[in-house]
Amino acid sequence: MNIDDWKTQIKRGTLEFCILLMIKQKPSYGYEIINTLEEYPILAAKENTIYPLLRRLLKEEYISSSWQDSAEGLPPRKYYSMTDKGLDYLVAMSVEWDNLLCAIDKIKGE
Repeated sequence: MNIDDWKTQIKRGTLEFCILLMIKQKPSYGYEIINTLEEYPILAAKENTIYPLLRRLLKEEYISSSWQDSAEGLPPRKYYSMTDKGLDYLVAMSVEWDNLLCAIDKIKGE
């Protein structure tokens, strides 16, 4: 395994968490989520990764969606919002994330 393979594995395990964190902050549409993730190269992902993940989160009822008109005559956009079930899931994920970081810091000697 090389470093790029390792980074792919890290991304796979954290994208869902990051997307839920973004949607918790404010309802967002898919392209907006993709653009935000691109600000962080290790998290950047294409449409063929993000949209299936959003569909799965919808199916599992962690998020909901609604169509909203966009400004400047653009087509309506599908906005994703956090559900109560999603918020509970995110809280649990946050606890596990903090536990993971704490364990890694201890192993690193920090």
